[in-house]
Amino acid sequence: MRLLLLSNSTAPGRGYLEHATDALAEVLADVRRLVFVPFALADHDGYTSTVAKALAPFGVEVAGAHQDDPIKLLNSAQAVFTGGGNTFRLLRQLYRRELLAPIRDRVAHGTVYIGSSAGTNVACPTIRTTNDMPIVQPPAFDAAGFVPFQINPHYTDPDTNSTHMGETREERIEQFLEENDVPVLGMREGTWLRREDRELTLGGDAPGARLFQRGSEPAELRPGADLSDLLVNEIG
Repeated sequence: MRLLLLSNSTAPGRGYLEHATDALAEVLADVRRLVFVPFALADHDGYTSTVAKALAPFGVEVAGAHQDDPIKLLNSAQAVFTGGGNTFRLLRQLYRRELLAPIRDRVAHGTVYIGSSAGTNVACPTIRTTNDMPIVQPPAFDAAGFVPFQINPHYTDPDTNSTHMGETREERIEQFLEENDVPVLGMREGTWLRREDRELTLGGDAPGARLFQRGSEPAELRPGADLSDLLVNEIG
């Protein structure tokens, strides 16, 4: 299984996907056709066009999953990229279009999976650690399960100077752990995960990530950290 899971697709002062150029070059080295899943945003054509332009320098031909028979497209591609936006809208469309199982199957058989933000959320067992507002209702929260733990993209640290009186991201994740005994990786902006079969590595910018587990203090992780132990409880 080959995965590249990005916390975000756009970094301040940089173009779309520009901050992850090196990581993308590595995972796309043998990819000539890629299926883009644009369903987290409403403008599928516009979103697909943005991705096609960003990936053109890598010599990758991009087709939107809405533009033809998606099964046919998946079977002819070496990679699938699920873009960011609203995670609830994305998952509902994946269920409606019956695409979760075919994407799982292709990724299990070597197709590269790239996700950013919402696309990273749906790579988890469920979408219960998304930051998004539930603007629509998918039939279930169960997602693709490419990793056996949860991810919180766009993780932000508590700001002691903030006047905001709602829960911090850390508090929300702790509430999740009160109900679910599943590790949660809070990925700060500019970070990503690379999976190559049984190896899992944190990459990206210096701020890194925080790992939350029930009964333990959050652990600070820096780019280059080996997170392969998080795959130990994977089924199959």
